[in-house]
Order: sequence, then C-alpha cells, then structure tokens
Amino acid sequence: MRKVFKFMRNTAACAVAALALGGFATPAQAAPLTLKLGHIQSEQDFWHLGALKFKEELEARSNGAITLMVFPNSTLGGDRDLVEGMQMGTVDFGLIAGVLGNFEKTIQLLELPYLFDSQEEFTKVIHGPIGDEIAANVLKSSGVRVLNWWDRGPRQVTSNKPINGLADIKGLKIRVPEIPAMVTTWRAMGANPTPMAWSEVYTGLEQNVIEAQENPIPFIYGGRIHEVQKYIAITDHKFEYVTIAMSDVRWKSLTDAQRKIVSEAAAAATAYENKLVLDKTNEILETMKKGGLQVTHPNKAELAKAARTAHADFAKTVDPALYKRILDALGR
Repeated sequence: MRKVFKFMRNTAACAVAALALGGFATPAQAAPLTLKLGHIQSEQDFWHLGALKFKEELEARSNGAITLMVFPNSTLGGDRDLVEGMQMGTVDFGLIAGVLGNFEKTIQLLELPYLFDSQEEFTKVIHGPIGDEIAANVLKSSGVRVLNWWDRGPRQVTSNKPINGLADIKGLKIRVPEIPAMVTTWRAMGANPTPMAWSEVYTGLEQNVIEAQENPIPFIYGGRIHEVQKYIAITDHKFEYVTIAMSDVRWKSLTDAQRKIVSEAAAAATAYENKLVLDKTNEILETMKKGGLQVTHPNKAELAKAARTAHADFAKTVDPALYKRILDALGR
C-alpha cells in the first residue's frame, strides 16, 4: 500500500511540475515537440541569426518541451516551396518575404519600389492597422500565419557598371524576385527586369546571364554578391521586410500554452533581428567597400518619379482602395 501512495505522490508532483511549465510534460516524461523552420539564406545572414534566436527562445521558454530545427540555404526549398510546405503542414515555419504575394494579392502593394520614402513610413504602415489587415488576408488566402515582420533595411542595386541616374538603368538586365509589382515597376524605370530564384543569382551574375541585382545590404553580403559585382548604388528603392511565418495547420495543432510561447519567442526574435539590421548594416557596407565594392548615390527623386508612374495602374489589379489608404496614411 505504501508503494501505491508513493507512486501517487510522484505522479502528482510531476503533474504540478508540468503545470508550472505552462502545461508541458518534462523531457523525462515525453519526447519534445520538434518543429522545422526553413529559409533561403546562408548561415552568415541576419535571417539565420534571427532564426537561431527564435530557436533559443522557443526552447528556453518551453523548458525544452519544444525544439526547433533550422534549415538555411534553401535546404527545404525556395520561398514558394516553403509556403507550399506550410500549407500542407510539412514545414512548420518559414522566413518569407514578397513571394507571399503569389498567394495573397494585397501584400503585393508592399512590394512596389518607392512606395515608401523612409523606414519610418514603412514601419508606420506595416506595424499598424494596414499591416494587421494584410496579415489577416494572407492567413485567409494561404493558410500561412504571419507571426511578425522582421526588418531587412532598404534595398540597393549592385551592378558591373556605375549607376548614377535613371539613364544608367535603361535596358539594365537586373534580377528581381518573382514578384509582379517589382517587375512592373522596374520596367517603368526603363530596366529589363529578369525574375530569378535567389539560389541562381550568384551564378547568374558570375556568368553574365544578368548584369545587376537588388537587395538589402545584409542580404547582399550574406549571398557574397560583392564577390561578383563591382558597384553598389544607394537607391533605397524599397524598405524591406521578411515575415516570420507559421503553418496554420501546425498552429491549430498546438495548445494555448504552446501558442503563447511561439508568439512570445517570435516577438523576442523580431526585436533581436531588427536590432542587428539597425546596428550592423553600415558596418557591413564598409566591409564590402574595403573589399573593392564602389558606391554611387543616384538621384533617388528621379528614380522614384519614374517608378511611381506604374503604381496606380498596378494597384488597380490588386486593391485600389487599400492602395489609397496606404497613401492617405502617408499623407500623400
């Protein structure tokens, strides 16, 4: 009888411990819930560092009851593959940017070059009611849940010739992501935009299949683009995000306690990654300059004027009312 009571006391103690951990069993009682996160960048990029911070936060906040495996370098596929994996529930998390526009049209408005004039304008929209509405649209259309928006810094153009103004962009064969808003706007600026998967860009530049590409400075450095390009033009043509996104299939399988931990870990990883971008972008540019990358400063007002000639017509194909609300929020 004493053995029975001892067993009951031990069982009760384990239950109390589990409740203290937010409802999870301890690792000794049950195997951890193992989740997967994929992204397309290298281990040196801020995306990966942010993903590792997310892993750290998930595992610490759950006391090891949740573990995260991080797969960089398109190991689980490109952006579209990751979204489709999240839709099916075979991928739990992805760091996804503009390719979400292929699944939900309203997010495409954020992809228009020169829609925003500054990081402050971008932040005002993306972290306000409009950003919340777009995230809700993404969830409804794609089954992908935007947990948070990570900053990436403004996009710049790298090339093998100096870009000092709009005339230098005319006919430029520039790689752009597979995003209609960017193709349309670069065409309006006179370029020859060439959609291409990120995994093909380094080789494409090395073999002169394309002449230029555009991305945020940390992304350029993480992808070693400075090794195969001579110039960078500070165009600030697009203030940039990447979503830390989650499969809604997986989300629905979690308990309330697990969802709370995921949301809090995502918020902590967002703050960490955003600070990295803010603190380190200029340092990275200086590193690339020391390696021989030459910097030009084209007239951004001239580029923006040409780019914006395409905005209204593009918005008509997406959501003209939402486009107008963005402009109203920006005071234009």
